[in-house]
Amino acid sequence: MAALDTDALGAWVREYARAVTEHREELTELDSAIGDADHGTNMHRGMTAAVAALDATPPADAAALLKTVAMTMISKVGGTSGPLYGTFFLRMSGALDDGSPAAFAAAFRAGVEGVVARGKAELEDKTMVDALLPAADALTEAVEAGQELDTALRAAADAAAKGRDSVTPLVARKGRASYLGERSAGHVDPGAASAVLLVEAAATTLPGS
Repeated sequence: MAALDTDALGAWVREYARAVTEHREELTELDSAIGDADHGTNMHRGMTAAVAALDATPPADAAALLKTVAMTMISKVGGTSGPLYGTFFLRMSGALDDGSPAAFAAAFRAGVEGVVARGKAELEDKTMVDALLPAADALTEAVEAGQELDTALRAAADAAAKGRDSVTPLVARKGRASYLGERSAGHVDPGAASAVLLVEAAATTLPGS
């Protein structure tokens, strides 16, 4: 299986940008129910800018690629999404030791832990963490069990979707949605939705997938 090199991770980022663009209106509609109605627009702007930055200055290695995405998201995306996704990619960039599936799983977990630390969110707070943390757990478990990366990432994507769906009935405890109290129950969290797209993009594009 090919290593998780710059080209592979670049394909992941580009697929995520494509998915965000495809689902931009859906993400904004979800955010209109419990947030500022700008999540899809913001994520589209940030990921489009990230791809443009990679095209303008091709990164020297995988870590540099992820750092470019991180800094672009932080500078281009308003609200909480930019800093949180930026932190995810930045932490990944610092933890990616090599191109192995185990290294990717460890880097992905480092990114998720960065989101948790920055956002101060826990499971069932109804945030992107509810998709990302189960995905990290499933990915680590599958890789440690010796599964191929495509199988491990499919498990991670499934876990992310289940995490998103599991908190939809709940009352939000973090972010702007928490201001709505009981009215936030029954709505899909837009951050969890965009996080699922992130993991699905990895399952679609990374080597062996």
